[in-house]
Amino acid sequence: MTNNNEPGVPAIAAKPAPSAVSRIRNYFLTGLIVAGPVAVTLWLIWWFVTWVDNLVRPFIPVTYRPETYLPVHIPGLGLIIAFVALTLLGFLTANLVGRKLVDVGESFLSRMPIVRPIYRTAKQIFQTLFSSSGTNFRRVGLVEFPSPGMWSLVFLTQSPSAEISARLPATEHVSAFMPCTPNPTTGFFFYVPRRDVIDLDITVEAAMQLLMSAGIIQPGGDDEQKRLATLAETARAAQAARRPETTAAN
Repeated sequence: MTNNNEPGVPAIAAKPAPSAVSRIRNYFLTGLIVAGPVAVTLWLIWWFVTWVDNLVRPFIPVTYRPETYLPVHIPGLGLIIAFVALTLLGFLTANLVGRKLVDVGESFLSRMPIVRPIYRTAKQIFQTLFSSSGTNFRRVGLVEFPSPGMWSLVFLTQSPSAEISARLPATEHVSAFMPCTPNPTTGFFFYVPRRDVIDLDITVEAAMQLLMSAGIIQPGGDDEQKRLATLAETARAAQAARRPETTAAN
C-alpha cells in the first residue's frame, strides 16, 4: 500500500492508541517498580533495627527504657547502644591492656575442643569481610562451568596458602567463590588455575545485582541499551534512504 500524496513511498500505519485498561496497567507497573525497592529497603532497615533492639533491650534496666516515661515506643535505642558498645570495645582492644585481655580470651577458647574450630572460622570470616585494608572479594571473574561453553561468575579472593599450593599442580592458582542464584550467600568454593579465569571490569556490587536478578539487571545495561538504540536508528535511517532508490528502479 502506498501513500496517495507521495507515490512509491509506503504508507505508515497509525499506531492504535492504548486502551484505558492498558494505560492503568502500565501506570500500576511503573508505580510498583518505583515503590517496590523503596518498600523493601525500608522493611529491611526496620527489621534490622527491631532485631538489634530485641537483643539489647533485656540488658537495659526498665527505668532507663524510653517507653517507661514516654507515651510511644521509640525504636533504635538498642542500635545506638550496640554501636557505642562496639566502638568502645574496639577502642579498648586497640591499647596494650585490651590486646592482652583478648589474647587471654583467645588462648582460653583455643583449649576447648568443640569451640576452638568454630571460633577460629568465625574470626577469619569477620576479619576477611570487615578488614579495612583487605583486598578480598573485590575482583570478579568468569570460569567455564558447569560444562564447556558455559560460563559462571566467581568472586576471586586470596591465593592459596603455601601448604595447599605445594599439593596443587605446578601453576598459579587463585581462590574462587561461585555464588548461587538468586541467593548469593550459598555457592561453591574451589581453587582454579589463574589462566582459566577471565577477569571482568565490573564491581562486586554490580555482579551481585546480576546474580540476584538472574541476569535481568546487566552491568552497564543503560549504556548498552543506548548504544543499541543508536545503531537501530542508524539502520532505520539507512533503510529509509534506500527506499526512494528502490522505488525509482522499479
